Amino acid sequence: MAQIEKAASLGTPSDVGELYGLLARRLEHIVRLDVRAPDAVIEDACQFAWSRLLHHRHRVHRETAVSWLARTAVHEAFKLLRRDGRELSLEIVAEDAVATTPAPPGCSPHELAECRERLAAVARLPERQQRILWLHALGLTYAEIADYEGCTLRTVERQLLRARRRITQQDRA
Repeated sequence: MAQIEKAASLGTPSDVGELYGLLARRLEHIVRLDVRAPDAVIEDACQFAWSRLLHHRHRVHRETAVSWLARTAVHEAFKLLRRDGRELSLEIVAEDAVATTPAPPGCSPHELAECRERLAAVARLPERQQRILWLHALGLTYAEIADYEGCTLRTVERQLLRARRRITQQDRA
C-alpha cells in the first residue's frame, strides 16, 4: 500500500503515469463491478478517466485518486451506454433496408440501375457530406442536422451544397 501512496503523488504527468502502471487493471476491475458493459466501453471509460486525471491532477488528492478515477470512469461508461442506445448507425440501417426491401413493383431494370448509380455516387462523397445528406433525406431540418452534428446552420448548408455539386459533376462525367 505504501508503494501506491508514493505513486499517487499527482504533481507531474510522470506521477500519473506511475499511478497508471499500478492501478490501471484495478480500476478496470472496479468499473466492471459497477457497470455491465462490453469490454470496449469499460476500456474507453477508464481511459477517459485517466485522461481527465492527467488534466485535473493538481486538484485530485493522492488519497482519493482511486475513488475519483472509479467515479469518473463509471459515469463515463454510463454516458457511453446511453449514447449507444440513442444513436443508430446509418450504415447498419441502410444495409438492413437494402437486404430486406424488395424492388418496388413495376420498377424497370433501367430504373433500378439508376437508383444504384445514385447510391454509388453518394457513397463516393466524403463521410461528413454523406451523413448530412442522409440526415436531410430522412427529413431532418437544417437546424436539427446542425444540432446532431454539432455544427452551424451555415456548415450544414455548405456541406449539402457541396454534396449536390459533387453528385451532379459525377453524373456529367
